[in-house]
Formats: sequence, structure tokens, C-alpha cells
Amino acid sequence: MDRRHFLQATLAAGAASALPTAFAADPLKVAVMIPQSGPGGLFGPSCKACAEMAATALNARGGVLGRKIELLYGDAGLAPAEAGQAALKLWKGQKAGAVIGMHDSAVRGALVGLFKGQVPYFYTPVYEGGECAKGTYVKGETPQQQLEPVIPWLAAERKPTKWYMIGNDYIWGRNTNVTARAYIEKTGAKVVGDEYLPFTVDNFDASLARIRDSGADAVLVSLVGGASVTFNKSFASFGLSDKAIRLGTLIEENTLAGIGFANARNLYSSSGYFANIDTPAAKAFAADYAKANGANAPALNGLAESTYEGFLMLEALAKKAGSLEPAKLDAASEGTTYSGPRGAVTVKARHVEQDIYVADVTDKGFRVVKTFPKVGAGQTCKV
Repeated sequence: MDRRHFLQATLAAGAASALPTAFAADPLKVAVMIPQSGPGGLFGPSCKACAEMAATALNARGGVLGRKIELLYGDAGLAPAEAGQAALKLWKGQKAGAVIGMHDSAVRGALVGLFKGQVPYFYTPVYEGGECAKGTYVKGETPQQQLEPVIPWLAAERKPTKWYMIGNDYIWGRNTNVTARAYIEKTGAKVVGDEYLPFTVDNFDASLARIRDSGADAVLVSLVGGASVTFNKSFASFGLSDKAIRLGTLIEENTLAGIGFANARNLYSSSGYFANIDTPAAKAFAADYAKANGANAPALNGLAESTYEGFLMLEALAKKAGSLEPAKLDAASEGTTYSGPRGAVTVKARHVEQDIYVADVTDKGFRVVKTFPKVGAGQTCKV
């Protein structure tokens, strides 16, 4: 080989080595189960945007175990049996090697029954607690995290004596309220009402009359999406905003936009994430989200961001286990840590210890007024 050809070959090799990390031959296909239809479809675009950000970030640092991430999407807004079929096609048909799920608990139950611990499944949204299936890892906040430190804090700050609890009639709303009752009564306050409504209810006048007549000075709102929007708007129109505080554990940026800032006087939200958390990691993430998605980006919110965190959890567990086999991930999971937009996170009992933020609402939106660091999920799943 003459000198010219040697230099050309050397330069070509150098250029190749300057490219992003060489990936293993087979990519890691990740099934992303998010609501693309139904009541939760509102969150689909922001969840997809966060999934794509996560894949880009992980691939820039070598993927997962040297494998480039490729995203596959399934509609988790369908009925549980249909969502299960969508997941089955991605898992068995398209060979997904991991699943990220941001969807309701009914769909989670269907997927847990489908997977039977054979594929790692990262469940990311706020949920009611109690999921201990092997190969399933939970990122979302539990009622224990969102309420145990927050209700006593509200008791000290606002001194409510009578709580009314209203939620949708399904496992999350009911379990949230059952958990809350103990924390409320421990402060010396009383629960003066506890009701559950179907998702189809769009008129809350009777409920609001009961709240007014009960003399409640605090209301725990465990309603979802459109129901929460309608209830909270009606709450304000009934003139109750100045008579009772409200605490919601699933009121995020999209729901607040529907409620309207003017209708959110004395409203508090408890969450592991708000889009305007004032930390370097959170601010950088929000800036990256805006840059990646442009002026018409779907509103950044806690449910969407939890999708991103699911990928961070996948990356951290796989790195520690050196494998994507659920049994090895289970064995390695306890004590695994990572840092993301929410802050430092530690895996315990296949759930997470994380910071919990309380926000009220100003004329500019959420304002974080209290941070509780490293709050445990209150779960006892054996590893």
C-alpha cells in the first residue's frame, strides 16, 4: 500500500472512530405503551415527545448495554384487553425487549398478566400502590408518598378541621382516599364526606352542594382528567374556593390549564414533578423539551416526564444487572440509583424513593411551595 492510500485508510478509520458509539448489531426495541386515544389521549403527544427525548439521550451515551434503542408505540388508551393485544404484537410480533408504560391501572393489570415476568416492564405514572409482580418496576408516586408528608404540612399551614374526599369510582381514587383518611384523622381533623363517581359524570352540582352543606374546609380531589377539570371549575363557580382548600394528587399542567388559574384559588397539588421545578436538572430538561418540540410543543407535565424517567430506570437497572433478563434485574434492583429531572431516585422494593413537591397556583401557574426529600413509596415488595 503506498503512502497516499495508507493515509486515506487511516483517515477513514479515524473518521469511523469519531462517530457515535458503535452499537451492537441488534437494537433494543422498547415498546412504549401510552394513551393515544380515549380520556387519557390528551397526554399521548407529550408522553411520546418525552420518550423520543429519552431515546435520543440514551443513544448518545451508548444505548442500553451497547444496544441502540428503537421505539415502538402501542395505544394504551384502549380497553385493557385491546391494549394487551397491542402490547402482545409489539412484544412477540416485533420483538420488543422492554416495555415502558404510562397508562391506567386496569391496563397495567392486563399487561402484568400478559407478560408474567418474561419481559421487563417499567410502569411510570401516579398509581395506587400494591403492584409487586416480578419483572415489573414502578416509577410513579404512591398515595403514601403524595399524602403522608403533605397532609400534616397542610394541617400546620392551613389548619383544616373537616375534610371531604371525592374521587372517581375505581381503584386509584378509592385507594387514595382510604390511605388519606388515616393521615387526616392523625392530624385531629375529621372526614365529613367520602364519595366516588363514574367517569361519565359531567355535572357535580349535587356533590358540590353536599360539600358546601358538610362545612368542609378541605377537599381531597381524586378525580381524573376531564372530571377533575369540570369539578374544579364548578367548585370555583359555587363560591367554594374561599371557603375550602383543595388538594389534588393528579392535577398537573394539562389539567390545570383546563381548570384555569382563576378557578384554582387555594388549590394545592402534590407530585414528584412539576415543569417549573427550580433545580438545574429540571430546568435543563424543560429547556431541552422546548427546544426539541418547538413553540407548539404539548404542555410538559408530570405524567409525560414520568415516561422519560422510565427509560432512566431501565438504563440504570440494566447497567447494574449487566442484563435485561427480569430475574437478574429483580436481583440487582434494590438500591439502584440514578438522577433525572425529578432529582435523585433510589429503587426500593421495585418502587422508588423520590422527592415530593407541593405546589399552589398563582396567576402564572404552579408555584412549588414545599419540597419533601427522599420520600419512600411505602411498599414492601420482596426482591
